[in-house]
Amino acid sequence: MVHQVSDHQSGLPVAPDTVLALPPSSQTKDPGSRWTTLDSLLCGAFAGAVAKTVIAPLDRTKIIFQVSSQRFSAKEAFRLIYCTYMKDGLLSLWRGNSATMVRVMPYAAIQFCSHEKYKKLLGSYYGFQGKALPPCPRLLAGSLAGTTATMLTYPLDMVRARMAVTAKEMYSNIMHVFVRISQEEGVKTLYRGFTPTILGVIPYAGITFFTYETLKKLHADKTKRSQPYPHERLAFGACAGLIGQSASYPLDVVRRRMQTAGVTGSSCGTIMRTMREIVTQEGVVRGLYKGLSMNWVKGPVAVGISLSTFDITQNLLLKLHQMSFFIH
Repeated sequence: MVHQVSDHQSGLPVAPDTVLALPPSSQTKDPGSRWTTLDSLLCGAFAGAVAKTVIAPLDRTKIIFQVSSQRFSAKEAFRLIYCTYMKDGLLSLWRGNSATMVRVMPYAAIQFCSHEKYKKLLGSYYGFQGKALPPCPRLLAGSLAGTTATMLTYPLDMVRARMAVTAKEMYSNIMHVFVRISQEEGVKTLYRGFTPTILGVIPYAGITFFTYETLKKLHADKTKRSQPYPHERLAFGACAGLIGQSASYPLDVVRRRMQTAGVTGSSCGTIMRTMREIVTQEGVVRGLYKGLSMNWVKGPVAVGISLSTFDITQNLLLKLHQMSFFIH
């Protein structure tokens, strides 16, 4: 970019027709401009991996209850965890976590990265570039980010659900799941439950990101601090996860039933048929909200860790970019 510098701006006598080209470094005085898409992807992948690994045993237990007709209670959940540990060892509690990592790392990377992109895009469109978005665009950015990530990584979620509810003898590894499902049930099965997943992720991701961004904005307005402390980020993320997951939980149960129909013997084919079958056999609260109390434990923890880890990692990389800028 080229700028003409006048006498009173530079303090030096310059001929009227003289044109000075600014050095490349002056165009990146803002360290944030050095932030790249790769940085967002790396931070998102790391945040998702840390959060999901921490709550993997609770997540696996929740899925097992979601896809069965067994009544859920905290006592039964912890009894299942204990029996699994005694029968197959400690690492069995993380069965399916490899599939979770294969799925959650690209999912979280795409979700966080696209959220940043959508915020910038909507901010530019609504005239809020570089500022906190108003409520509606803030909600829309989160929903679009969740939808984008889900569309690109859905088959991995199906594989993870299958590995979580089956014995290790049935599927030896992730590729074995893909091969067996494709051969025995058809490739379309890899997308079974896609519609309720999308319908659920729109309010879930939208409300989660909206709540987290709103709490950060309110915090900044009240304390005059631009960045919350780590424990405050964790609390904001926990609140966001609690609200977001509660709003979309019934659709989460429906998608799990549809994903695992091939190994549980269920006849779930459509959203309404699956939902009707669950309500008829188990009731509304005990069926569609089965495991929600466990989700209130593991969900806020996972979302809190994920969102705060992303923010902290992002700030760390921004500082490294800033240091690099001043060094050079």
